[in-house]
Amino acid sequence: MNFPANLRYTKDHEWVSIEDNVATIGITDFAQRELGDIVYVEVDTIGKPLEAGAVFGTVEAVKTVSDLFLPVSGTITELNPALANSPESVNSDPYGEGWMVKMTVNNPADVEALLDAAAYEAVAG
Repeated sequence: MNFPANLRYTKDHEWVSIEDNVATIGITDFAQRELGDIVYVEVDTIGKPLEAGAVFGTVEAVKTVSDLFLPVSGTITELNPALANSPESVNSDPYGEGWMVKMTVNNPADVEALLDAAAYEAVAG
């Protein structure tokens, strides 16, 4: 499995990249493999301030629906528009074309408190 070293991770299998105070968030390679074929991503929290750990949406696979948890506090500003027509990009490219949301982060230093690639790999097994 692939866990890029430039990202931060949560125990709930989300990844985060940050540039200034804007974070891009998606689910990890491990998570997409566990879920199977993804058919729909729903995020109805755009524009709402949320705390770290809050559910910000759901991802639907052929056999299950899973909640998506916000890694850091802030406000979601954008849902990846490509997911409406090609949710399977979460399976094929979870760290690239399959990103899910962008958000403004309340405190960018919070991202540093998340797991690095080695720590996440230990969690994911």
